[in-house]
Amino acid sequence: MPKYAYRALNKEGKQTFGIIQADTQALAINDVRSLGLFPTHVREATRADERKALRAGRGLNELYFGGVKTKELCVMTRQLSTLIDAGLPLLRCINVLIAQLKPCKLRDILREISSDIQSGSTFAEALAKHPKQFDRLFVNMVRAGEVGGLLETVLQRLAIFMERREMLKRRVRSALIYPIAVIIIAMGIVAFLLMKVVPVFAEIFTEFGGELPGPTKLLIAAGDVVIYKWWLMIVVFCWTVIGLKLMFKSKQVKRVFDRVILKVPLIGDLVTKVSVARFARTLGTLVTSGVPILQALKITRETIGNEVVQNAVDKVHDSVQDGGTIAVPLDESKVFPAMVVNMIDVGEETGALDSMLMKVADIYDAEVEAAVDGMLALMEPMIIVVLGGIIGFIVVALYLPIFTLGDQISGT
Repeated sequence: MPKYAYRALNKEGKQTFGIIQADTQALAINDVRSLGLFPTHVREATRADERKALRAGRGLNELYFGGVKTKELCVMTRQLSTLIDAGLPLLRCINVLIAQLKPCKLRDILREISSDIQSGSTFAEALAKHPKQFDRLFVNMVRAGEVGGLLETVLQRLAIFMERREMLKRRVRSALIYPIAVIIIAMGIVAFLLMKVVPVFAEIFTEFGGELPGPTKLLIAAGDVVIYKWWLMIVVFCWTVIGLKLMFKSKQVKRVFDRVILKVPLIGDLVTKVSVARFARTLGTLVTSGVPILQALKITRETIGNEVVQNAVDKVHDSVQDGGTIAVPLDESKVFPAMVVNMIDVGEETGALDSMLMKVADIYDAEVEAAVDGMLALMEPMIIVVLGGIIGFIVVALYLPIFTLGDQISGT
């Protein structure tokens, strides 16, 4: 397909330069206009034009830092689905989205995708060149949608999938704001007491002399650390974080941690529910979109963070590959609840596995929300009890010497 170099004015009146592929010059002009630009000059591109456009593209990309937010991807996916459903060609839909977007990382990525599609790549192949923004789940669902001619439906499902996942994250974050704020304020109060109040009492105790109780000595030592050795606390904290990160990079440590976390009361139940919901939602979405079951299981495995559950999915993959069922290895893993196994078993027998998986996902998404709310409700009184205990210890440690000092004064 011929390439055309164009000069055009954007909405702000600034001149831009680029390369676009089209069958004729007239179609190239239309495509430039679809980008929201006003073409002033369009001609066949030379190699020098292509190098100039490439340099300009690199310059644009360097202006933006960070990745693309999930919310931006959700909106883009839903808009693209709507445009395709309206009957517009894919390339034109992408160019419309580019024209609507303000300068950002996503617009640059869409420009590269548009260029790749013009060069003959499929939409899935163009997306696969940007793995940080479009994971294997996204790419494989788009590939299945392109092959089956249901791209707009698949994109709609992807948008719903990402929106629900993002909604749960926002719910947890918003619920954590209050306990985190309480902890920060309480730490500030404790630091103030150790830095300002405790030293005053320490001087008084020193003037009167005498042996101080153990809790008071511990409190004064803690105050000295906060005042004079605060840098040591920062060093210990940083090295602890680095050490934990290095430990969890080890497969053996992560394997042990994933097993232990499933047995911790409350937390283990929440992790199991999250894993089941993610497994059912991802696998159900992939199967519904036409992705082959073995490939869908491999992609689903990557979305699950717990290695114990991943091993269960691996056994399901091996069972299906050998002609077996999904329900039997899930039951043998002892990780998935009996209700989930039974529902999947019924789905396999009736040929409605995809719809049954989506029902399981809906049920466990609701259970995850309820479990998160329950845990956060328990956190508030626990935080109050712990912080009350710390402040109570400080008060008691400060007042204990007063009684002994009173005896000393009366004795003198």
